[in-house]
Amino acid sequence: MISLRETMRGGREIEQSRPWPRHVIDHTSWLRAIREISKGQGDMLGLWSDGADVHMLLLDHGSSDIGIISLECPNGSFPSVAHMHPPALRLERAIRDIYGLEADGSSDVRPWLDHGRWGVRHPGAKPEPSEASGDAYAFLAAEGAPLHQIPVGPVHAGIIEPGHFRFSANGEVVVRLEERLGYVHKGIEQLMVDAPIDRAARLAGRVSGDSTVAYALAFANAVEAALEIKVPRRAVYLRALMAELERLANHIGDIGAICNDASFSLMQAHASILRERVLRASRLCFGHRLMMDRIVPGGVVDDLTMEGVVALHALLSGAKKIIPRFIDLYGDTTSIQDRTVGAGFLGPELVKQYACGGVIGRASGRGFDARRTPGYAPYPELSFKVGSAHAGDVDARVWVRFDEIKASFGLIERILDKMPEGPIRIESLPEPSESREGAALIEGFRGDIFVWVRLDASGAVQRCHLRDPSWFQWPLLEAVIEGNIVADFPLCNKSFNCSYSGHDL
Repeated sequence: MISLRETMRGGREIEQSRPWPRHVIDHTSWLRAIREISKGQGDMLGLWSDGADVHMLLLDHGSSDIGIISLECPNGSFPSVAHMHPPALRLERAIRDIYGLEADGSSDVRPWLDHGRWGVRHPGAKPEPSEASGDAYAFLAAEGAPLHQIPVGPVHAGIIEPGHFRFSANGEVVVRLEERLGYVHKGIEQLMVDAPIDRAARLAGRVSGDSTVAYALAFANAVEAALEIKVPRRAVYLRALMAELERLANHIGDIGAICNDASFSLMQAHASILRERVLRASRLCFGHRLMMDRIVPGGVVDDLTMEGVVALHALLSGAKKIIPRFIDLYGDTTSIQDRTVGAGFLGPELVKQYACGGVIGRASGRGFDARRTPGYAPYPELSFKVGSAHAGDVDARVWVRFDEIKASFGLIERILDKMPEGPIRIESLPEPSESREGAALIEGFRGDIFVWVRLDASGAVQRCHLRDPSWFQWPLLEAVIEGNIVADFPLCNKSFNCSYSGHDL
């Protein structure tokens, strides 16, 4: 019997691919890989197209090897992955919308990102003019009586990105939720084509603004892998410092927002103050509250001064006193526990099937963290404990966030203690003499972010794919709300906190 690892290593190897091998395989091997991941022998971590071929990033459970397999599509189609592995469904629909490649055997051929308002079809391959009139979208039917539908969005109350949620409910109990996303599609992958590396890096940092550090780091790592360059050690540590500050700010904000959706506004008020302190410290250290455009291929653009070091130590000293109070306040308040415990349950089977990462996965028993697997510098040199739980409900996702916050405290301290001296950026990027490919898997605050890039001989971007963790998390939100009351949806939704912008590209 051929293992998934052997399938990943079969076919024709693309020697210019770094750091993981890419192999062009045939239809038989493609179908075999699908069967193996559908049986749980490995994880599908990405599925994308460059217009001519389809590519799949796989993790073999037995060996922990990562590899990319590719299938040529001369006839404009490929065997559907979602036919046996449902997590691929929305990615296949997106490939069809952007590149026009058909997934043979797919159970759902409805458009996903294309709402019929672009004025063009298949913009990533051979654009076909189309009247921008909008397409009617057929939501799936929910059978049974008495049922009623509740449409929510795409415009929401408050400052929030657009997305449509269609509830089928029996009284207050949700029977089915179906999402429609794509309202903030920006054409990021098309904007990347032929872009110089510096412009592409700026685009990558704007895929999802709350994860700008993680995306910039993933893109930089992918470019550096393609060009086989090594950045200065001080830059590596500064990047990790920015990533942990971003993680810290977002987890603190999420805890407050979850509590606010259960009408526990006191916690949100305290959390907002602490998050603001993190953002102000980030601005003092790196010149930008979100640290946007601070990480670039080849290093970083701002160094950490002694003033910044003092500010970070002061931030940690205060935050380490406040967080235990938050934990007591959250855990001892019966009204918030009544709302979060048992709500929005997500079982380990779905988490494993969807390779769901981040807090959502860890709260349901999947301990995957890209800082450890496959791992990237400087994290192998830094000890830290990944948060974990098994209850799989809103409450578990809050507690894992608390664990993540405490882990980031320790990581920031160790990064500051171990910070090496030296340059923060290489002088210039080398120009490749031939086409090169690079990939990276980075742990953002939502989970693993994947970036794949192909550079031409001049160093410009030929193609780039950026996969947000939300692609494998949004579908699971539909599952966890079933059987809950409509009023608990904001609570479940915020405990996931998926990205609209990151998903919609």
